[in-house]
Amino acid sequence: MEIVSLISLWFIPVLIGFILVYATFKKVPTYESFVEGGKDGIKIAISIIPFLVGMMVAIAIFRASGALEYFLDFIRPLFVAIGIPADVVPLAIIRPISGNAALGMTTDLIAEHGPDSLIGRMASVIQGSTDTTFYVLTVYFGAVGIKKMGDALKVGLLADLAGFIAAILIVLLVFS
Repeated sequence: MEIVSLISLWFIPVLIGFILVYATFKKVPTYESFVEGGKDGIKIAISIIPFLVGMMVAIAIFRASGALEYFLDFIRPLFVAIGIPADVVPLAIIRPISGNAALGMTTDLIAEHGPDSLIGRMASVIQGSTDTTFYVLTVYFGAVGIKKMGDALKVGLLADLAGFIAAILIVLLVFS
């Protein structure tokens, strides 16, 4: 186990050092390239702020209006009928919308049910098996000016659904 710790400690610094030495050997102006990349990074960060603010406002309105709770109350009986704990349903719904909200829900579920409970394990695996699809599409597609994202949204939500189903099945198979 000590060798794994040693490798994980030194891997990134050695990789960066190798890249710098290789770039210098190839006569690439490394410092200037780094500065230019930093400038581009700041420009991109500034350009995505309006999309990020818009997404956060939309999420806040959706949650504060009670629409999320109404929707969850409507679909919860279906999930309970097929054997999925009702407590993880809100996490599955909110995860594609907001990573921070989903992390908060996961933290609450683990605090309430325990990290080694079936619900705690499901919440953890769902958190790691799905993505913040709406956030990714809004921020990153908006930053590069892509307007038509319908197909990407369908595929992203389908991937989230597959991740949710796989997480539930795997946790049930491994821990039940």
